[in-house]
Amino acid sequence: MTREQMTAGFVFGGERIPFANRAVGIWRPRQLSDVDGAALSITTSAPRVGVTPRYTDEIRSDGWFSYKYQGADRDNHFNRSLRRAFTERRPLIYFYGLAAGVYEALFPVYVLEDHPETLSVLVAPDVAAQGDLTLLHGGSEVPLKAYVTRAVKQRLHQHKFRELVLGAYRHRCTVCSIGAKDRLVSLLDAAHILADHDERGLPEIPNGLSLCKIHHSAYDLNILGIAPDLRVHIREDILAEVDGPMLQHGIKEMQGRVIRVPGREVHQPRKDFLAERFQQFEAA
Repeated sequence: MTREQMTAGFVFGGERIPFANRAVGIWRPRQLSDVDGAALSITTSAPRVGVTPRYTDEIRSDGWFSYKYQGADRDNHFNRSLRRAFTERRPLIYFYGLAAGVYEALFPVYVLEDHPETLSVLVAPDVAAQGDLTLLHGGSEVPLKAYVTRAVKQRLHQHKFRELVLGAYRHRCTVCSIGAKDRLVSLLDAAHILADHDERGLPEIPNGLSLCKIHHSAYDLNILGIAPDLRVHIREDILAEVDGPMLQHGIKEMQGRVIRVPGREVHQPRKDFLAERFQQFEAA
């Protein structure tokens, strides 16, 4: 979701209720203040380059999400509403920042533990409840929450990688330049240069390429390779293949093209990674 969608919210009982508030991380709309005072949502913004974040929300090594209180006063109304969600076992929406102004909406999530001594809580995503009674009374048991949390963590890493890579490449395929417009951006993927199972294959921009789906598949299948000099190569047997216009114009005519890379050098693909990956292409 975008920040604008979060602020626009939804209509209930003839009133518009924001999903979140730009000014605060813990949000309780006034419509909930006369019910039980529990928060509706929590938000973690994506860190900005060169800016020290005010809060250090994180995915802990033991798998749970750690979420910081609002400010240093444990008893302000934001933090009371978060603790109320814990004591009443109420579900929350967690807006997790992927990139500037773009958030993954996780629902439902529950506060598992409250730690006023460190001004933080532990949060876990859960499966969507089959009925209000399950949803409003704490959701699933802890083992299932742990399983769902692991799956959510993996999805967040994938989505964050895509947002960062596509943003660096101005939402265009580095090979054919398709993209840019909203309906065409959905044709783009963030491709790893070194596979994510490689310990060096981190979900970071220099290990990524913005590729449309056909060129992503061709890259993964070693039909298309990208050399360290940024030049595109098409496998010899594919160049000799005779087929329809998609193969001709979409694949074969990419031979010899120089890919477009981000303007910022720190975001450009690592030449040593490209070289290692290109060796796999040449060996195919």
